[in-house]
Formats: sequence, structure tokens, C-alpha cells
Amino acid sequence: MKLLIIEDEYHAQKYLSNLLKEVIPSAQILDTLDSVEDSVDWFNNNATPDLIFMDIQLADGLSFSIFKKVEVNAPVIFTTAFDQYTLQAFKVNSVDYLLKPVDEVDLKKAIDKYHQIYDNKESYNQESLLKVINSFQQKDNFRQRFLIKQGKDFIYLPVEEIAYLYSEDGMTFIVDMQHKRHLTDTTLDNVHKELNAKNFFRISRKQIIHIQSVAKIFSYFNHRLKLDLKPESKVEAIVSRERVKDFKAWLDR
Repeated sequence: MKLLIIEDEYHAQKYLSNLLKEVIPSAQILDTLDSVEDSVDWFNNNATPDLIFMDIQLADGLSFSIFKKVEVNAPVIFTTAFDQYTLQAFKVNSVDYLLKPVDEVDLKKAIDKYHQIYDNKESYNQESLLKVINSFQQKDNFRQRFLIKQGKDFIYLPVEEIAYLYSEDGMTFIVDMQHKRHLTDTTLDNVHKELNAKNFFRISRKQIIHIQSVAKIFSYFNHRLKLDLKPESKVEAIVSRERVKDFKAWLDR
């Protein structure tokens, strides 16, 4: 089996390569790519692989754009940190998807699914996958990451790694899941419009939280709620009175 890996994180790339060698010892990894541009160039100049492992978020954009620039006649297993419910459609229209970090058991199941579907097929048609990709992009056209300045350098922070955001003294701060604080140039009002309301909720005028950051919820005076966040917040997380009803509905979806 000839495999292609499209993944922009070096350690994730190496981990998946090593895991594939264990799960499919006879497989040949043709190449590892890290961008949309390199992937399009590769498909234009190489024979089609049997199976592709593709991260959704690459260094220069979403990998979905690859399918719009070049014909990909091979089934795809997406490797991603995106929410699993958002991606249910890919289980039907691609081979499968795997949430990071990739688990060996899940990888074996995805490979078994590939064999069940494609061993007796002569070719792969990407039309159904393109329909799902177009639908996904139309529905989930939200901010994917933030560009953060660190000294003279820059990093990008994927939204999946954000625990909460807050404003203080006219500045907006992002706290990630590792409890690191980052300063961003954009305002909390603008950020609120750009984030997916499925995962983020503005509990007050000065704070937005990710659902995975909510550790405990307490009743608070004046019909408000107080939250314990993870990682711990230096700013009290209080759900304002007028937002309590919507906050409860958000949690109960």
C-alpha cells in the first residue's frame, strides 16, 4: 500500500509515520508534505497514492482548498483536532477521520474500513467529498487561529488550544490550555463575532470562555453564576445575570 501524509506539525508527522510503519509494516510512505501549495504541486507531478492521511489545518490554509485546485483520486483519512461532531459527515464521504493525538486502535479501524470499502473498487470519485467540504466551509467559516507576537517573533495559536479570553485595561488577552497568556491586537467584541458559538460563550462584557475550560459551576449572588475554569483564571469568571439563561441553554445543547 502506497501512502501519502499531509501534515504541517513535524512531531505529529513523525509520530503518524512511525505508527503507520507499525500498523502496516509493508506500506510505503511516498512522501510527507506540510502545505496546500506543496500538496497541489505533488499531485500534479506524481502518481496517485492508495491512501492519503491529511490534516485539515495546514501551514498555509485549510487542506480543503487542495481539492479545489487539483483532482485527488485517492481516498482520504483526515487527521484533525476539530470537534468530532462537526466532522461526522466525513465518515461517510471520505474513509474516516482521526482526532489528534492519533490512537493506534482508531488507526487500525480506519485502515480496516479503507480495505472494506476500496479493495474491490478500481478508482475513487471525490465528488461526494467535495460536496461535504463545500458544505462544511459554508457553515463553519469561523476564525481558525490567532497570530501572536512574542518578542521579535510570531507564533500562531489554533482556536482549539484556547481556554478563555478576557479584556483588562483596554487590552485583550488569550489564555491557552497550557495556562500561557497571550496578548492579541483585536478587541473582545471583534473576537466574539469570529469564534464558533458552538464552542465559545461570552459570559460577560469582559470574558469569553471555551466549553472545555468549564470545571465547576456555582450559584452566585444576584442570580448570577460563578465558574471555576481550567486552567485557573486570575480573573473571576462570573456569568452576568442577563446571560445566565443563554449560558445554561448553551451547555445543554
